[in-house]
Amino acid sequence: MQWFLSLPPWQQALLASLMLFSLTTLGAAFVFFSKGVKPALLTLLTGAAAGIMIAASFFSLLLPALSYENGLPPYLTVTAGFLLGGAFIIVSDVLLGKRQKKVSRFGDEKNALLFLAVTMHNIPEGMAVGVAFAVAGGEHAALSALLLALGIGIQNFPEGLCVAFPLRAKGLSRGKSFFFSAASGSVEIPACVFGALAAGLVTGLLPWALAFSAGAMVAVVCSELVPECFAQNKTLASAGLVLGFCLMMILDVALG
Repeated sequence: MQWFLSLPPWQQALLASLMLFSLTTLGAAFVFFSKGVKPALLTLLTGAAAGIMIAASFFSLLLPALSYENGLPPYLTVTAGFLLGGAFIIVSDVLLGKRQKKVSRFGDEKNALLFLAVTMHNIPEGMAVGVAFAVAGGEHAALSALLLALGIGIQNFPEGLCVAFPLRAKGLSRGKSFFFSAASGSVEIPACVFGALAAGLVTGLLPWALAFSAGAMVAVVCSELVPECFAQNKTLASAGLVLGFCLMMILDVALG
């Protein structure tokens, strides 16, 4: 662990982003040797990822953001940043929805929109991890940033499945389905590094960046993960969400 702590924040973010990408790739790789994934397991994992991301948004992003002074009352900065992050995802969804009929490269407009939506949503998730490492100033803070990365990584696994299998079902080869699914997660690598570098170079951006990332993550959970898993099985989805939230909360508070 000491060798990891000795690295600059952007290098820590880079390594964490590679973990995020590998979990997306792992989920996509199931398309090579499986016709599908049991819906119950996918629902439970998606619910747990939603709970982890909600808890991480509060404990790993919003609470640290409130501790920074930048000339404005912290609650104003955090509220404005949170609203901007949520608005980014909402506007992205609206714009993608309007373009749905114009995109058909993947053989099906709905799947093309799914690919674009997942790719777009991965950008603020990657930035959130990078910003968390920029804030980290010690072992506990670095572990908290790693937990945030782990939470996002957990939801990346079913995300990889959810992109690869619909593409395969619409006639794409296993290789192309895997490639496009993995590509949707690759944007997290530059986003992580950019978040760490930008927040580290301009200290005044830290509370804004943290709150923006939190707002974007909560919006992603509400627009993508919660509707998806609750439409399948409300009981499993609720159990996964509560367990995921509690796990992230306990680990974050214990390590903090």
